[in-house]
Amino acid sequence: MMVPSTEQAWSDLHAGIRSFVRRRVRDHADVDDIVQRVESHPDYIKLKSARTRFGWWLSLLGMLAYYGFILLVAFDKPLLAQKLGSGVTTVGMPLGVAVIVFTIIITWIYVRRANSEFDALTESVTRSVLK
Repeated sequence: MMVPSTEQAWSDLHAGIRSFVRRRVRDHADVDDIVQRVESHPDYIKLKSARTRFGWWLSLLGMLAYYGFILLVAFDKPLLAQKLGSGVTTVGMPLGVAVIVFTIIITWIYVRRANSEFDALTESVTRSVLK
């Protein structure tokens, strides 16, 4: 399997943006100009950077929670098997639920930021480019 080069990845991304714009404008002669204005707009560059960095951080947190739990399952079963109180619930059960709840929370955090900061940047780019 061949791994694409960085240049190929950027070329594919540019083609995707170009295709997206082409479907939405009447005059196809304007497509390259609009794509160039979008890609060089400071808010678009800021949006791309912020969204990517934030997504990676949240992904890292989610992976740490998930793989941390899996590592506990693999290497410390006695800890997870300890009963909480006199019932049948073990330490592992609330930890497993906590991983799921944590995933829901970080998804909510991403959506909240996307609906405020990222949408505002997108709107700014759209308004500027389509003037």
